Amino acid sequence: MSTAVDEYLHGLRKALPGPRRKKADLLAEARDHLIDATEAFEADGLDRDDAERAAVADFGDLSDVAPAYRQELSVAHSRQTAALLFVVMIVQPLVWQPGVWSWNEDVGGPTELSVFLEIVVRLIGSLSIVGAVIAVLATGFGQRFAVVRRHGARLTALLAIGSAIVVSLGGIAMTWESSSSSGQLDVLPVSAFVVVPLLLVGLQAGRGLRLVRA
Repeated sequence: MSTAVDEYLHGLRKALPGPRRKKADLLAEARDHLIDATEAFEADGLDRDDAERAAVADFGDLSDVAPAYRQELSVAHSRQTAALLFVVMIVQPLVWQPGVWSWNEDVGGPTELSVFLEIVVRLIGSLSIVGAVIAVLATGFGQRFAVVRRHGARLTALLAIGSAIVVSLGGIAMTWESSSSSGQLDVLPVSAFVVVPLLLVGLQAGRGLRLVRA
């Protein structure tokens, strides 16, 4: 038979999307608080059922509690997104080392378009790394500031999605622009080391946006 605390926690669990580990931690904290409150009300003379109902009422209505918990989950998710973006972007200079792929071996020399694309990809990559570091710090130390709590998760998700799109398309375009006879074949390694990892970043960021809007 479910108790008032069990039903409340079940409703809270259903209302909370987001990272499983952080969600489990928040639910465990809520359970501990409710149990402690129940025991305190029992010590004041209430029976167990009434004590649980009083503890739930004191904890707050789900419509009031869930948004605050979702904000914490959103912050945790955005931190994961920023860390993933950083890891993916920091290895890109290794992937794009001269001589590794055919766009660095153009037999006819670099074209104006390929030079432009390389500049854009390097610039966006550098900005993404810096942005990811700032986002990790903001979702940690920066949570003391209201503006970061309100907008940090959304900005992190948008940064990750924008970076993923620009760098992925830039990498594919640079591959097809290559004048090497094997250039178009390099779409496969570019997909494996650039597009797929950035697709994962984009999906992670998309989930973050949905969590912010929840």
